[in-house]
Amino acid sequence: MKTGRRTVAVATLVGALGLSVLNAPAAQAADTGITVSDIVINKGKPIVVGTTKEVAPPISFNIALPAGQSTARPSGYTAHPFIYRGGMSKAVDTGDGYIGPGIYTCFEIDAKRARCEGEFHIDPHWSRKQVDTNAAATTWKTAVALRLWKSNGGLKTEEYETRSQTVQLKRAAKATVNATPEPVTKGKKITVTGKLTRANWSTKKYDGYGGRTVSLQFKAKGTDTFKTVKKATTSSTGTLKTTVTASADGSYRWVYYGNSTTGVATSASDYVDVL
Repeated sequence: MKTGRRTVAVATLVGALGLSVLNAPAAQAADTGITVSDIVINKGKPIVVGTTKEVAPPISFNIALPAGQSTARPSGYTAHPFIYRGGMSKAVDTGDGYIGPGIYTCFEIDAKRARCEGEFHIDPHWSRKQVDTNAAATTWKTAVALRLWKSNGGLKTEEYETRSQTVQLKRAAKATVNATPEPVTKGKKITVTGKLTRANWSTKKYDGYGGRTVSLQFKAKGTDTFKTVKKATTSSTGTLKTTVTASADGSYRWVYYGNSTTGVATSASDYVDVL
């Protein structure tokens, strides 16, 4: 729940604003006294990204300010978490393997503390260098960027702190289904086909995902629940095919439950009328 007045809405960018540990003057690389805590990224769930659509997982965190700083003067400081892979210095210096918040808003708790909420913006476009390779489907580390600003807008000091928290980025997957014949005589065989594909972040296309175990689920007419009736393994090109015996009207779908690098995929359902 939001409490207190809104202190500031901040936009963060990678690049010219100084997201660089390596290039920061020695006098600036000092303790800011700012504390960032209670970081929650995407509600603790993995972040799944496709090939074209930008995703915006939510983030929230708390800020505690040092002596001389106040939530009444938000222009004096900035603080936010970010995630990265590989070396932190390279990530913040080049933007390659760096993901930070787009815009976040902080709400005053008291003169020294604020609760902040916002979103990461993850764009699979190759120019963003965020998920431009399939190797980015891995565990990302968390850090925080902390800055104090002079009254004239110049940078007073900055620091970067790592956190033990991690976030899993996954490649999106898709599944299709087709059940035939429609309608079918009770007791006869129904052939259910489909295909499982997953995002290729290098080519920005979806490729067949082979060798995966996928569940065939059925929901009888008049019920609300799908139940697994069979499992099948995708071919080298990601295709699926199996048969079941027609027993009642209902819908079939394929469900892939994902793995450490790939998200869950659930096909649309295909209704079959049993005569």
